[in-house]
Amino acid sequence: MKGHYAVVGNPIEHSKSPQIHAMFAEQTGEQLSYGRLWAPQDNFAAVARAFFCGGGLGLNVTVPFKEEAWQFANKLSERAHFAEAVNTLRCDDDGLLWGDNTDGVGLYRDLHDNLGIAIEAQRVLILGAGGAARGILADILAGEPSEVVIANRTAHRADELAQRFEGVGSCGLDNIPGRQFDLIINTTAAGLQGSMPALADGLLRHGGACYDLVYSDTDTPFMEWARRHHAGQVADGLGMLVEQAAESFFLWRGVRPDTQPVIGALRG
Repeated sequence: MKGHYAVVGNPIEHSKSPQIHAMFAEQTGEQLSYGRLWAPQDNFAAVARAFFCGGGLGLNVTVPFKEEAWQFANKLSERAHFAEAVNTLRCDDDGLLWGDNTDGVGLYRDLHDNLGIAIEAQRVLILGAGGAARGILADILAGEPSEVVIANRTAHRADELAQRFEGVGSCGLDNIPGRQFDLIINTTAAGLQGSMPALADGLLRHGGACYDLVYSDTDTPFMEWARRHHAGQVADGLGMLVEQAAESFFLWRGVRPDTQPVIGALRG
């Protein structure tokens, strides 16, 4: 079955998703097309509705529309319901739009399977409390860290998210607890604007790991900060992007592609 798919966001011109899904399709023999959709900040629903009314079968949703996609979907997976954010929409046979969130499993597979970055028994700091943070938090906690703290520019948003999970701490970015973390994950979109949250010195354990959900051909500002503060491992979100895309591809087509050659090709 041939089908049309796309990624929708704002901005969207930087997205590697069409390239990724083209490689998945070639690898698996699936017949599909995949494009980019730009949506105005205040008009996601109209753009998404027009896409599906025009025969589209599935959408990936990127910043800043994951929370709007959660409200747009007719029915939700358990992980999307939990995250209150959707990054994958599928038009089912009954014509209803089903929403899922593959970000958390994508991040976990990249950290655990591809990079060998441990979560178990580690102190984890998550920067940001928006849809991206909600999308990954359940999978981070499933990895059994010893501690998770959410830090956000607006502290009450971090508090609201942390209260949904037993044992998760929260604070403002300017009031992060005075101890070192083994893994710091940046979920904010600041890197897309070439900036990063202001962080105090001493947050990262010497040789610890830093992961930026933003992907870039060069180091993001957060990655530069990590290297200056003696991180042992520094990664952007390209591997997560490929892994979450593979999960979306499986949800759409029922075929699970091999991610390693795709990550290698994009890195090359």
